[in-house]
Amino acid sequence: MNFKIAGAIALAVAGSSSAALAGGLERAIPSVSILFEDNTYLEFSGSFVLPELDGDDGVIPPGFPGAGATLSGNTGDLLDNYFNLGAAFKADITDELSYALIINQPLGANSSYPTGTSGSPLDVRNVYGGSGAELVSVAATALLAYDVTDRVKVYAGPVVQFIDADASLSFLSDYNVDADPSFGYGFTVGAAYSVPDIALRVALTYRSAIAHDLDTEESSTALGTNETDTDIDTPQSLTLDFQTGIAADTLLFGQVHWVDWSDFDISPPNYLTLTGGRPLVAYEEDWIIYTLGVGRRFTDTWSGAFSVNYEPQTDTELTSLGPVDGRIGLNVGATYETDRYKVSGGVNYTFLGDARNVLDTDFDDGSAIGVGFRVGFKL
Repeated sequence: MNFKIAGAIALAVAGSSSAALAGGLERAIPSVSILFEDNTYLEFSGSFVLPELDGDDGVIPPGFPGAGATLSGNTGDLLDNYFNLGAAFKADITDELSYALIINQPLGANSSYPTGTSGSPLDVRNVYGGSGAELVSVAATALLAYDVTDRVKVYAGPVVQFIDADASLSFLSDYNVDADPSFGYGFTVGAAYSVPDIALRVALTYRSAIAHDLDTEESSTALGTNETDTDIDTPQSLTLDFQTGIAADTLLFGQVHWVDWSDFDISPPNYLTLTGGRPLVAYEEDWIIYTLGVGRRFTDTWSGAFSVNYEPQTDTELTSLGPVDGRIGLNVGATYETDRYKVSGGVNYTFLGDARNVLDTDFDDGSAIGVGFRVGFKL
């Protein structure tokens, strides 16, 4: 198998995985696959994800109003549907030197608890009702790639990241925080080794942490409204991608993706005061996502792929604004390719891992369905 055949299969892989869910606040695992396209190439991608998650019961912890009270009932579905879009462009400068510009939405959050009912004040829907969070991000990555030999490629470049966020927790003195939009800067660096005759390629990519100094406005019944500063560092990550031909027109592929979530937290000053030092969002452990799949070229124009994503559970306390601990995702994708363009699409079904939050509410049996697409033009 050569890389021309593998490329069609790899796009089917990309179409299926673009609809997948990642860990923490990650919405899309950044990819450098466009660097391996021939000549000049333009690509657009997108996905639509429909998650579903609810929680049962709970206990109000020390430091919160009504500490020790037992909660009962169901929160209702708290995760909102969302779109995720991306674009990328690659061109050659010389036979050995090329560049790429990649735009994506790497991080995000969309949660909103349904409003309460007229029942007991200790019904969980009355406690959580009105709480939620939204985080929007856009990242632009510019890469310069150099073919050291016909088998070794190195690449590096800067990253500009935009984020905008707000959150509210009605059960904590009607707390609300709204952050002004922020830009942060980082970098990406990596290397790849390939053997085209057998469609073997291994790529290791590092993405740096990115610091943001957020101007925030916090409000609560207890502390009033205050202008504050909140510093966050979106986490560094390391991604190992691999693929190899295993039979005629058949490709084995996979990925190991590590994100340094244990070094990440969002801790607005007033929120720390209200909770006795608890951060608004924090993760006690790093998360690693494993992917393994098989791609197959069926005809000169059609190829397909199937893969499985696995993220182990950490069994730690998670934020109320996105309580998902681990996941298993099933991905199916297909690609149609001609001499001028490639079109791929995919479907993902993800089982969301069970989790507990600061109120000891049990979030379980969550799931998500995603559909994704990629359209590439050979210019």
